[in-house]
Amino acid sequence: MGVEKLGPVISRIETFSREAVAFVRVSASDGTLGWGQVSPYNADISAQVVHRQVAPWALGESADDIASLVSAVPEREHKFPGSYLRRALGGVETALWDRSGKIQQKSVCELLGGTPGRLRVYGSSMRRDITAQVEAQRLAALRQQFGFDAFKFRVGAECGHDVDEWPGRSEEIVPSVRRALGPEVSLLVDGNGGFSPDRAIELGRLLEDEGVEHFEEPCLYWELEQTQQVTQALSLDVTGGEQDCDLATWRRMIEMPAVDIVQPDVCYVGGMLRAIKVAEMAASKGLACTPHCANLSMVTLFTMHLLRAIPNAGKYLEFSIEGPEYYPWQENLFVESPYTVSEGQVTVSDNPGWGVEIHPDWLAGAIYQVSELSH
Repeated sequence: MGVEKLGPVISRIETFSREAVAFVRVSASDGTLGWGQVSPYNADISAQVVHRQVAPWALGESADDIASLVSAVPEREHKFPGSYLRRALGGVETALWDRSGKIQQKSVCELLGGTPGRLRVYGSSMRRDITAQVEAQRLAALRQQFGFDAFKFRVGAECGHDVDEWPGRSEEIVPSVRRALGPEVSLLVDGNGGFSPDRAIELGRLLEDEGVEHFEEPCLYWELEQTQQVTQALSLDVTGGEQDCDLATWRRMIEMPAVDIVQPDVCYVGGMLRAIKVAEMAASKGLACTPHCANLSMVTLFTMHLLRAIPNAGKYLEFSIEGPEYYPWQENLFVESPYTVSEGQVTVSDNPGWGVEIHPDWLAGAIYQVSELSH
């Protein structure tokens, strides 16, 4: 950065934001453009960061050299090593991938060296406010309707310090779901940092007895040594990392290793290239990558392309089963949804870029901001 650029440069960065979702449109000096998205949740704040702390370093830089931009922005903003900068950077980075795909008439998956195609999904429940019986019935009905052969549900309470959502719920829901779905369905659970190591290991024995294969974020995620204790004590896969955006933390987590499977979130970690870096570090240690993507904004689409392009992709894609009553903000984001489930699978298309069009009605109701290259 700072040297004369050859080829098109980034000339305009626009954000269209609401509280939960913000899309990013990046235009280049040759008239080409692409769409991306900052991380969901308080996305309007991330949009502000795009214009204050990413756009000043991106405008005028090469629109084709995505890697240099991703490397340079965290250095330019080195006093801000945390989540919001990465969430904002990912919005610009993912838009540049879309632009590149449209220019080359290739999907992002293909640009990354992968191939479009099918992905097995697991139906991912976010609910802790319903009984074990209701949850089990709900998952069984979804299996019948969409052919899911894997589900994730919640145990404990979010950052619960060993206090369950209500007494006995974790011990009740695990066998209830297993009985409702049968032995052939893969079961995953998410603790959302709810347990101490001792309690996580105690519950983990029940999970193992019921054939659960994935225990996500059993302990507070920033306490890597706690998670490592659980990983070393249990035979099932202990997983985590969705919140982590610092590559040095990822390196330490993988080298320990604190988990059996890594779960970077493309939007939290700062885009596709940084997520790929995490996957590469994991692959070097023989660990699989099953990214976090807990809603049906663009983050699941990004993850679909990622999984079709990395050699150590996990067994399935996280796929939210929550509808408008839980996530009203994820409705009507796209002209045509890329998230059709058939026989428990979704398809990464070969359409250029991300292969989706943001719904104009959604854009019309969003807060608009723009940063432009001065001439």
